[in-house]
Amino acid sequence: MKLTVVAGNPKPGSRTLDAARLVAESLTGREVDETVDVIALGAGLLGWGDAAVAAAVETVRTSDLVVFASPTFKATYTGVLKLFLDQFAGGDGLKDVVVVPLMLGAGPAHAMAPDIFLKHTLVELGAVTPAPGLYLIDSTYTSDTRIADYVARWGSVLTSTATSRTDIS
Repeated sequence: MKLTVVAGNPKPGSRTLDAARLVAESLTGREVDETVDVIALGAGLLGWGDAAVAAAVETVRTSDLVVFASPTFKATYTGVLKLFLDQFAGGDGLKDVVVVPLMLGAGPAHAMAPDIFLKHTLVELGAVTPAPGLYLIDSTYTSDTRIADYVARWGSVLTSTATSRTDIS
């Protein structure tokens, strides 16, 4: 199973990226295979045909389980992540890729944002989302039980769905 994280934070090497890795590794019990820190793709995100962006899209498209992570900006995911998602073909750009929509924020006010905003976009691109999104408080995600609780409830659903995708391929 190919495990990938995508972080759409305007700051490279962010807490968002760290949280995505923690979630992915907690779900699977192993290290992430691929990491896409979207901001590192730079100006290539603003057009079409950039080689680094195309390679990142291919990495994600050929993954079995992907954690898509974003900080909460203006109650939704970042424009940087949107620019990256715009590079995928509508309807089937993420066909059969099992995804976890993950967002971080300063407080609980936007706890539904992963499901209301990010999940719908990922589904529009063909992703499989067998579990709800996850919202983490950016100051406590390493010390609270939210990741462990999510993994206990949804881990087997996500990994078995991703594994069945691998078995079919």
